[in-house]
Amino acid sequence: MPLTDEKAALLAKKAAEIRLSIIESLIEAKSGHTAGPLGMADIFTYLYFHALKHDPKNPSWEYRDRLVLSNGHICPVLYATMAHAGYFPIKELMTLRKLHSRLQGHPHRDFLPMLETSSGPLGSGLSQTVGMAIADRIDSGRTSSRRFYCMMSDGELDAGNSWEGAMLAGKEKLHSLTAIIDRNNIQIDGFTEDIMPLDPLADKWRSWNWHVIECNGHDFRDIDRAVTETWAVFDKPTVIIAYTIPSKGIPEFERKFEWHGKPPGTPEEIETALRALKAIRTMGGKVESTRP
Repeated sequence: MPLTDEKAALLAKKAAEIRLSIIESLIEAKSGHTAGPLGMADIFTYLYFHALKHDPKNPSWEYRDRLVLSNGHICPVLYATMAHAGYFPIKELMTLRKLHSRLQGHPHRDFLPMLETSSGPLGSGLSQTVGMAIADRIDSGRTSSRRFYCMMSDGELDAGNSWEGAMLAGKEKLHSLTAIIDRNNIQIDGFTEDIMPLDPLADKWRSWNWHVIECNGHDFRDIDRAVTETWAVFDKPTVIIAYTIPSKGIPEFERKFEWHGKPPGTPEEIETALRALKAIRTMGGKVESTRP
């Protein structure tokens, strides 16, 4: 489906609403991750409101695409996007990380059955998605139209399991599989290139027989270009390296690794975050979309 100017504008408005829901749920929870969820809001919005084949009224629909969140700590963006898409009431986001809530601090399928997997241990999501894609090929052959998306962080690529999954997917030429890496250059202890350098990242994926696409993770046109290109690749899996700004939408928090794993806590932080995100919502989601 072509991404029209009108649809791109609607996606921007929806992403603004989702960002605000993320931060409101984190403030209510008094714990959780800020940087990654805000940075990935545009990509999740694009997928759930434009690209994915899915049905919130029938989450177990056999022919749905599968989305696996490997870096489970950014689940506030997954929960907020799913709520806005109609999987459960938006007001339930205020139960994030609370006792007996369905919205655990990391996604847990036993609590929220419409999730594809439980996640938490970094590096495991790609191997899970590879297994799903292989099983689908065994069951359906190459006639299957399902797509498999694995959402990953750059920091979790420190885990060797990620590369085991990448190697197997390349060997099996899993063309229905797309990994999307949040290349925000931070992790909990600092900047990725200081802790465990990843570059040349694209070349590493190519060495495992992956098709590599790079894009601006805050530009809906560029996201659409990247995802659409994956549909035309039939001889190997694809990885999209999406360059994003951690804590996108709150200028005072952006690009600071300290916001990786904490929510706004002080009255000043809360006021700063809510003011910035409400302003973006008021402007219809208009926020600078230059290359991160």
